[in-house]
Amino acid sequence: MAKEKTIYTCNECGGTSPRWLGKCPHCNAWNTLIESVAESGAPTKNRFAALAKTAEVTTLADIEATDVQRTPTGHDELDRVLGGGVVEGGVVLIGGDPGIGKSTLLLQALDALQRAGQKTLYVTGEESGAQVALRSRRLGLDGSQVQVLAEIQLEKILATLSAHKPAIAVIDSIQTVYSEQLTSAPGSVAQVRECAAHLTRAAKASGTAIVLVGHVTKEGALAGPRVLEHMVDTVLYFEGDTHSSFRLIRAIKNRFGAVNEIGVFAMTEKGLKGVSNPSAIFLSQHSEPVPGSCVMVTLEGTRPMLVEIQALVDSGGPSPRRLSVGLDRDRLAMLLAVLHRHAGVACMDQDVFVNAVGGVRISEPAADLAVMLAITSSLRGRALPKGFIAFGEVGLAGEVRPAPRGQERLKEAAKLGFSVAVVPKANAPKKNDKAFEGLTIHGVDRIEEAMELARSLA
Repeated sequence: MAKEKTIYTCNECGGTSPRWLGKCPHCNAWNTLIESVAESGAPTKNRFAALAKTAEVTTLADIEATDVQRTPTGHDELDRVLGGGVVEGGVVLIGGDPGIGKSTLLLQALDALQRAGQKTLYVTGEESGAQVALRSRRLGLDGSQVQVLAEIQLEKILATLSAHKPAIAVIDSIQTVYSEQLTSAPGSVAQVRECAAHLTRAAKASGTAIVLVGHVTKEGALAGPRVLEHMVDTVLYFEGDTHSSFRLIRAIKNRFGAVNEIGVFAMTEKGLKGVSNPSAIFLSQHSEPVPGSCVMVTLEGTRPMLVEIQALVDSGGPSPRRLSVGLDRDRLAMLLAVLHRHAGVACMDQDVFVNAVGGVRISEPAADLAVMLAITSSLRGRALPKGFIAFGEVGLAGEVRPAPRGQERLKEAAKLGFSVAVVPKANAPKKNDKAFEGLTIHGVDRIEEAMELARSLA
C-alpha cells in the first residue's frame, strides 16, 4: 500500500505547508507546524467513522441507561482507582517515571485476569518477548498463559486485535508504536496522536479494553500531545520515589468512576502488592512525641488517610526561607501571615520548613490547622501530646472552617487509636457515638482558640 502524502498544519492559524518550517509562513508563529495526513481528492471512507455513530435527537429521560459492567483486575488498589475494574471497550492511559513499575503492575493484572478466564494480550514495543517472559518468571507468574506480541507497527497490532479478540490488551508503550501512513519517527506528536486515535476506535468498535502505557516528560506530565488525555476514558499517574518501596496510583480523569482516587502499592521481590492500610506509611514511628510534628486526616478520593505533617522552624538570615514538600508553598506563606496576625506567633526572622511524611502530596486546605500547630510546636520546642490529630481550613480572618466529610475523618482516627482531636466546631459530632469511643474531640471556631487549646494540652 502506497504511503499517504503528508502536510504540515499550523496549530495556531490552521495554515498548511508542504514541508516543515520553524516559523509558520501564514501567522509567523514559531514551532507550531505539526505533521498530518493530507486529504486525498477522491472520496474515501472516514477512518474514524466508528467513533461517531449516527443517532436521532432524544431526551435524557427517554434514554435507557444501565451501569457499565466491570471486570475486577485481581488487585483491589488498582480496581479502586479504575472505579471498580476494567470496563468493556474502555481506554486507559497510565503514565509514570521510568522504572517505577508500570509494566510490572500491568503484567500482574493481565495474569490475574487470564487466570480468571479472560482472554488477554500484552503488546510490547520496548522489550522482546523473552524479556517479558523473564520478568514474569521473576514475579513468580509461573505457567502464565498471557499472550505476548512484540510489535510496534500499528497496522499489525490492529490486525492481531481483530484476529484474537482479547477482552483486555496492553500497549507498552504508545510512544513506540508507529503507523505506515506517516513518515515521522515513532514518538512524534503526529504518530502518537494517530496511533492513539486508531486504537481508541478499535476499542470502541470491538469492545476490547485497551491500556496504553505513556512516557512522561522531565516535569512529570504525560509526553505527547495534550489531546491524548482527551481521547481516552481514564488517565492514571504512577507516583513515588524509585528509591522507596511504596508507589501511588492516582486517577486524574475517569469517565466511569470518581477521580482523585488513590491506590497504594508496595514494591516487593514478587512485584507490586496492594497496601490495605496506607496510613501506616505516612506516619513516622516516634517512640515519644517530638516538637514540630502534627498528624492530620486527609481525603484521597473516598479514602481517609492519616498523614504526619512535620515542621522545622530555625533562625534565619536577613531573608528567611519558606520551603514546603508535599504542600503548596504559597499557602504556607499565607498561613504564616495569619499565624502572626491572629495568634501572635511571629516567624518573620525564621526559616520555616514543612514536609508531608511519606512523599504524599496534600492539595486540600484541610491541612491548614495541622500545619500551623506543627509550626508553633517547633517554634516553641514543645511537642503536642501523644495520639493528637488536627484538621481544618483556616481563613485569612483567622476563622477555622469545616472540612468536608469530617465524621469519616474522625472515625478513621478513632479506629487507629488516636485519643485527642482538635477540629472545626462544625465537624465535631453533635451526640455521643460509639464510633468515636476513646477519642476526645475539641471543636474550635478561631485559630487563637486552637493555639490556646494546644498550649494547654502540651
